[in-house]
Amino acid sequence: MSLHVPSLRRSAFAAALFLVFASTAALADEPAQDLKNVVVTATRTEQTEAGTLAAVTVIDRAEIERLQPQSVTDLLQGTPGLSMANNGGPGKSTSLFLRGTEADHVLVLVDGVKIGSATLGQPSIQNIPVEQIERIEIVRGPFSSLYGSEALGGVIQIFTRRPSGAFEPSLELGYGSNDSFRGAAGLAGKVGEGWYAVQATHEDTDGINACRGKPSPRGAGCFVNEPDRDGFRDSSVALKGGYRFNDAWDADAQWLRSWGYNAYDGSTSNQSDVVQQVYGARAHWRPSQTFTLTVSAGQSADLSDNYLNGRYTSTFNTHRDLGSVQGDLNVGGGLWSLGYDWQRDRVDSNTSYARDQRLNRGVFAQWQQSFGTQSLQASLRHDDNQQFGGKTTGSLLWGWDFAPAMRLTASAGSAYKAPTFNELYYPGYGNTALRPESSRSYELGLRGTPSWGLWSLNAFENRIRDLIAYDASLGLPGNVDRARIRGAEAVASTTLDGWILRGTATWLDPRNRSETYRDKLLPRRAPRSARLDADRGFGDFSIGASVYAAGHRYDDLANGYRLGGYALTDLRLAYALDRDWKLQLSLRNAFDKHYETAAYYNQPGRTAMLSVSYRPAQ
Repeated sequence: MSLHVPSLRRSAFAAALFLVFASTAALADEPAQDLKNVVVTATRTEQTEAGTLAAVTVIDRAEIERLQPQSVTDLLQGTPGLSMANNGGPGKSTSLFLRGTEADHVLVLVDGVKIGSATLGQPSIQNIPVEQIERIEIVRGPFSSLYGSEALGGVIQIFTRRPSGAFEPSLELGYGSNDSFRGAAGLAGKVGEGWYAVQATHEDTDGINACRGKPSPRGAGCFVNEPDRDGFRDSSVALKGGYRFNDAWDADAQWLRSWGYNAYDGSTSNQSDVVQQVYGARAHWRPSQTFTLTVSAGQSADLSDNYLNGRYTSTFNTHRDLGSVQGDLNVGGGLWSLGYDWQRDRVDSNTSYARDQRLNRGVFAQWQQSFGTQSLQASLRHDDNQQFGGKTTGSLLWGWDFAPAMRLTASAGSAYKAPTFNELYYPGYGNTALRPESSRSYELGLRGTPSWGLWSLNAFENRIRDLIAYDASLGLPGNVDRARIRGAEAVASTTLDGWILRGTATWLDPRNRSETYRDKLLPRRAPRSARLDADRGFGDFSIGASVYAAGHRYDDLANGYRLGGYALTDLRLAYALDRDWKLQLSLRNAFDKHYETAAYYNQPGRTAMLSVSYRPAQ
């Protein structure tokens, strides 16, 4: 398949590929990257990032502050294997497509608590303030064998802020285009064997005109034409703390609540009051160095009251109650994990659903072992769902360190996605006979950690069956679609002459295998995308730039409406006023590119944000 893109996009692809394969003598003299970051999402146990067998991307707080993103979607843009579709700018509904799978095929966790709407089936990730985030772990591939439903494309886990020193106050204020204001303030620290973190944020913007839709009867987009600004307002508070009682016991708890107002264009509603809430608690018991028991409980809530020109229209509130017990045992040089997960989804709405709650119980086992230069990770899980019965999934990952700083990996796994409440029970639409969507995936990877940095290549295939779509023979949704997705991802990073360089590139072939749309590309996934980041410090100054390029995509199943490819350039500048105060300026979409990721939904043009931040040097 050919890709016709402007020279700027070709340059971005070429730069990313150059980073992947470059290994010149100049690079060899540069210090190695720090690969000792601990990650937990790929195995539900602690391991080093370099030791993972899965394809993992970690975005830490230092990178967040360097990149100066205005939202989580800004931060995730350009992540290997990830495409996004946004319905009209800041705060608007955003869909994530990980490795070409559906928008509801990615599992999102906040501090270990599963979030998302039980009616729509996908998380409102746009409502999580980036100022609250300590780091993000993105694990690509099927992980239902550890987490259950939704992890067909992968798992994204967001960790909120926590302290690294004894006392850490922070403050940030910013003002920018579209009359946008951002503010954040926090306190964090360690006291004896305990620690705490408190963070509050506020964001307010006039926004842009979200949609240039066409009204019915031949409507498109949002099906209305409302040429106005669609603003967004959000406030959040996060509380987090923990305590180590003795060498065997420690516990922590967290609470995050984000509430706001969102204006958009629509024919049935165009305003919403929204709330995202996550809270949880966890305790660890380590009676010896060979055994750890973890018990956790939590709840997430996705709440929405909707209005049309100020008149109330609907309420869709969903709650997810969660509990988990996991035991980890070191025996025979390997790590065995056995766990039980409990989940209850509840719906509270002015729309009457035939059923408004359901239970899911899951048991899983995992084995991790190294044999000299080779490593294995095997997991098996069985879920018992109150609506559709049992579902068993499994995965096997293998790694071979065949040369110094070189690892070959291979994996195979199955995953599934449970039908949503809307698909099952929505009045006049739901089909209670729906089965879960299922997938089988295969992957081959190669990565290196030479003295100059790191690089990786991953190729994969994912076959999905029983996809839920409208079945004309029933007049209801049915398990009628199939998909075959093939792709490859490349990542490389290094430090060259003081410049921090990182490049990513994704090739994707997401094909519909249903009878009606056979061999058509799945909508809103870009078959080609790449990103290049470059940052450097000059004393008290630092500068940086990011170029993201995406090829064309289609907005519909029939591939009749083509969305053009585009390239975006972001620029950033920071100046340290002293050891504690920093001034930052960011320019997004610097060349004012017009583009759409969903048909008829506008995206912001050139925007700027000036901010000042305070954080005492440790």
